[in-house]
Amino acid sequence: MFKVAIAAKSADLPRMDVPDTAAFLADVHASNDPEKTIVCGFFRMEAGKPLSYHYDYDEMKLIVEGEMVIAEETGQAHHARAGDVFYFAKGSDITFSSPTFGIGFFCGQRQWGTA
Repeated sequence: MFKVAIAAKSADLPRMDVPDTAAFLADVHASNDPEKTIVCGFFRMEAGKPLSYHYDYDEMKLIVEGEMVIAEETGQAHHARAGDVFYFAKGSDITFSSPTFGIGFFCGQRQWGTA
């Protein structure tokens, strides 16, 4: 059995609940395994105030459009462009920003709607 989300990358994403930050996120699909749930979806970051995010789960993110600057608490940063793939380990503190906009596809080991 499979499920499909037609043109999911182009869908309007709801704004994340972070004041003054142009960050948007939507879960698209989730696995049926209640013990090791995997959720995927899209994240959009627009120019403006950066988003600081603490990961309490493991996640992978593929930049599919635009650009983002992704930095961690150690000072390591990368100017990400389409095709770049990231792994964020559980416990990571990551800052996302963009000089323009960027869209990432993510897959994380968490429950639906808990980002």
